[in-house]
Amino acid sequence: MEEYTLGNIEGKFADIIWSHAPLSTAELIKYCENELGWKRTTTYTVLKKLSDRGIFENQSGTVRVLLTKEEFLARQSERYVEHSFGGSLPGFLAAFTSRRSLSEKEIKELQNIIDRSR
Repeated sequence: MEEYTLGNIEGKFADIIWSHAPLSTAELIKYCENELGWKRTTTYTVLKKLSDRGIFENQSGTVRVLLTKEEFLARQSERYVEHSFGGSLPGFLAAFTSRRSLSEKEIKELQNIIDRSR
């Protein structure tokens, strides 16, 4: 089963790629040195891990996005709702709104989403 979660550091690494892709591995190494304090080997190790999970690819020294941030977050959200609420979006919304009221703007946005999906 594909894993759609990222740890804090993996998330920062992924954000670097999502913000700059496509980019060379040399550029990625420089970004990771500057922003994360990583060595080249750490960058390659994490890139390989996320590439194996189908999020990015490294071909001929160029790093490309296979799964956009939006696609990743959508799949992560779907998995969470499936695992925690048996796939019930109404169940998720009921739990979410039991502790936090929705603003009128949020209600309108949700209604627009519902209307578009009919």
